[in-house]
This record gives sequence, C-alpha cells and structure tokens, in this order.
Amino acid sequence: MKKQLVYDFPTRAFHWLFATLFLSAFAIAKLLDSDSQYYSYHMMAGLTLSFAVSLRVFWGFVGTRHARFQNFVLKPKFLMEYFKGIVRSEKVRWSGHNPASSWAALLMMFFGLGLGTTGFMMASGGDKEVLEEIHEVLANSFFIVACAHVLGIALHTLRFKELIGLSMVTGKKENVPDEEAISLPRTGLGIIFVSLVFAFSIHLLKNFDTETKRLKIFGFPIQLGETAKNDNHGEDD
Repeated sequence: MKKQLVYDFPTRAFHWLFATLFLSAFAIAKLLDSDSQYYSYHMMAGLTLSFAVSLRVFWGFVGTRHARFQNFVLKPKFLMEYFKGIVRSEKVRWSGHNPASSWAALLMMFFGLGLGTTGFMMASGGDKEVLEEIHEVLANSFFIVACAHVLGIALHTLRFKELIGLSMVTGKKENVPDEEAISLPRTGLGIIFVSLVFAFSIHLLKNFDTETKRLKIFGFPIQLGETAKNDNHGEDD
C-alpha cells in the first residue's frame, strides 16, 4: 500500500525530544533524593522540556496541516467513536492524530508547561510546599497519560495490525487521501527546532554553578537546590 507523508520533521523531532526529556526528569525525581548532587539536572531537564513545548505550541499554529492544533480531533463524540471502534474492531481512519492521541498530546503539553512553571516558581523562591504538591500532581498526571498513550498505541496495533507508532518515525501513514498528505517534511525547520532545544540545554549547563547550585537563565538567577554551606548553616541555627 502507498504511504503518504502526514507528519513533518519538526513534529516528529518534538515528539521524541519531549518523551526523552520527560522520562529523564521523571526518572531522576523518582530515583534520586532532592539533596543529591545530580538532582539539579532534573530541574534543567524540566526547563528544557518547557522550552521545547513552547516551540511546539508556536508550530501548532503555523506548522503543516497535521501539526496544527486546529486539525486535532477533540470532539468528545469522536473520542467515544474511536474507543468503540477499538472494542468492536471497527477501524475509522484518521489521516493525522486520532481522537485519543489528539487529547493525549494536548494534555501532555499542558502538563509539561505546568511542570516547568511550577518548577521555576519553586526555584525562584515561591511557596515551596504548595508548589511541590501541584508539581507532583502534574508529574504523575503526565506519567499516567503517557502510559495510557503507549498502551493505546499497542492496543491499536494489536487490534488493527497496523504499526501506527512508526508514523512518528517515518512521518508516513497508509491509505491517506492525496489532499490530506503534506508535500514537504520541513527538514530544515526541524533541524533548527532541534538545534534551538540543544542550544537552550547547553546554555543551562554552562550557566549552572555545581557548587552553589545556582543557575542563571539569560541572566536571571534561580536556585536549583541547597548548597552544603546552606545545609550546615541551617543545622547550626
């Protein structure tokens, strides 16, 4: 069967960067104590994730057909029809994001921005106790939606014998009408997108003081953890 290009390179690049950054930040948070010397990298991964989401939001308004939010399938009735189709093995084809992946993508982007915002506020001296609770709820919600998304892809693959997950690697899908396909993968813009994300992460690493755990983001200082000096001072008090 002929495959048509539906997902441009910026969209696919974001998908894998987004997954990698979240899993990295989530794993560090769950496996390391907050006083670990490596815990600050959890925060930097989260900040980079939020930066990537910001670029994706912009692309969601000016990108190619199936990258745009206006083409996400968000009506509840379509979501119910999609789930009923899986149960009954009645396949309904969607050229771009299906209803489940549309909702999952938007929710995870929302959680990603929320995590970056609450993390930044905590590091900037906000109400740490309240912000930590919100941050944890957002992180766990993100993880649940991500797991549901992966399980949904697996279920779709088993039900309909279609490797739908490969569309985020190749950008192509089968049985897509010509008018629904995109003509160019926008590879150059994808490379720019990836370069901007890497440049931002390098900026964070270069401006992070491992001794004081102080980070300057474009000149704005935030504290990513307690220093040994601060900890000893607190014990003396």
